[in-house]
Amino acid sequence: MKALAGDGCGCFPTGRHYAGIAHLLRVNIRGVAEEIPQDTPWGDVPIALLDVETTGRDASRDRVVEIGIVVGRAGDVIARYNWLVNPGVPIPEEARAVHGISDADVADAPRFEAIAHEVARALEACIPAAYNAAFDRAFLISEFVRARADRSIPSAAPALRREVDWLDPLVWARDIQSDERSRALGDVAARLGVRLEKAHRASDDAEAALRVFYALGKDPRVPHTYGALVQEQRRLANHQADARRTWQKF
Repeated sequence: MKALAGDGCGCFPTGRHYAGIAHLLRVNIRGVAEEIPQDTPWGDVPIALLDVETTGRDASRDRVVEIGIVVGRAGDVIARYNWLVNPGVPIPEEARAVHGISDADVADAPRFEAIAHEVARALEACIPAAYNAAFDRAFLISEFVRARADRSIPSAAPALRREVDWLDPLVWARDIQSDERSRALGDVAARLGVRLEKAHRASDDAEAALRVFYALGKDPRVPHTYGALVQEQRRLANHQADARRTWQKF
């Protein structure tokens, strides 16, 4: 029987066991935060689910207008954060039509650089996560880079390290609910009995996505430990990306 990554079984390919060397055979899984042991049950670790509302879809050009972070542990919400952000540019009508945030709503809100350290503190010592994580992560990192605050942010925020993978409930919804036509957050939440009262507002979407992740995490296909979860999510995400590329050819 082949050992799972991270098991440290102490056996060679022959299957023969050698006492006292399991620690030498430990597999380092890419994408995990170094301060969180990869064999820790992920439910025991705080997860910070982040959601951003923006002026558009291009993180290199568009800006954040709202940030929501909801922190959970063991299936319960333990902290909520929300910031309106003045983007310094007009909010296009097509973006306002999605999230309902107008120029007037953010006129007196702080610029991102004024709240950067608050956002980083909310993410400290947590496993980062987002629904369709590539989108939210790109905007968060872009804002820190623009604010020139990234170098002074404490290293205790795994979300701000490029080598740390974010958990993504969308990847798991695509796998576990593969027979469903839509995996939009609202539709996935409804199928799981998760309430989403104000769709496309940051903290509401963040809380719904976190509860969706905990609900999906009860499925036996979802690994129990942090390292195995990251490893399996990487595999699924790569498989899903390959399938989309194949589909787009036809």
